[in-house]
Amino acid sequence: MGKLYEKLAEDVRFVEGLKACLNCGTCTAICPAAEFYNYQPRKIVDILQNRDDSQIEELLKSDTIWYCGECMSCVTRCPRGNAPGLLITVLRSLSQELGYFTESEKGRQQLAIKRTVGEWILKYGYCLYPSQILPEMHPEQGPIWEWEHEHITAVMERLGANYMKTGPGILRKIPQEDLDEIQRIFDETGATERFRKIEEFSAAKAQEMKLGLNETLDNDYIRHIYTSNTKDHTKES
Repeated sequence: MGKLYEKLAEDVRFVEGLKACLNCGTCTAICPAAEFYNYQPRKIVDILQNRDDSQIEELLKSDTIWYCGECMSCVTRCPRGNAPGLLITVLRSLSQELGYFTESEKGRQQLAIKRTVGEWILKYGYCLYPSQILPEMHPEQGPIWEWEHEHITAVMERLGANYMKTGPGILRKIPQEDLDEIQRIFDETGATERFRKIEEFSAAKAQEMKLGLNETLDNDYIRHIYTSNTKDHTKES
């Protein structure tokens, strides 16, 4: 048994997610991600059952573990009660812990997720916050979002939201004491330390790739991971 396998086996989600795969392929057949991506949950479970560290390391450094949408359809169909979706969460966690996520195109996007969804939760109490979804960073939203973003206060009033204001209502301002509690949860669960590692490993990768990286979303490395696409992820490729 390899050291990477032992690290994975320390996670209770791994123990719950891997029982005894018979390689029937039902998880792949039901998987929405497998329909579009070069991705097969069955192969991942097979690799983990073999306990081969070299194959596990390859997984941790690959795009493969980032294709899963965590819908857990696989759990509902497996005749042996395996949960490939849970195994993916454990693989992702170890990839972040060891810095292997920076070796793949999809993995490098973890920094963008940390600096948007992750930091917005801590700062605003919401995983998505309209004022921070900048049109220049999301051109796919089109001209309608540009207009809505420019007139966000008026739009929110028409929708009945209590946007950035105290009191009840959608998108209300979250009290600082509640935000402080969220921060304490992050501290106690290890999420704060995980965020630090994502930043540290990403900074090293940016330096290796000779791309500028600062503390904002406006830098060469962030733009690169937002827009780069080898176009070899889907089955059509």
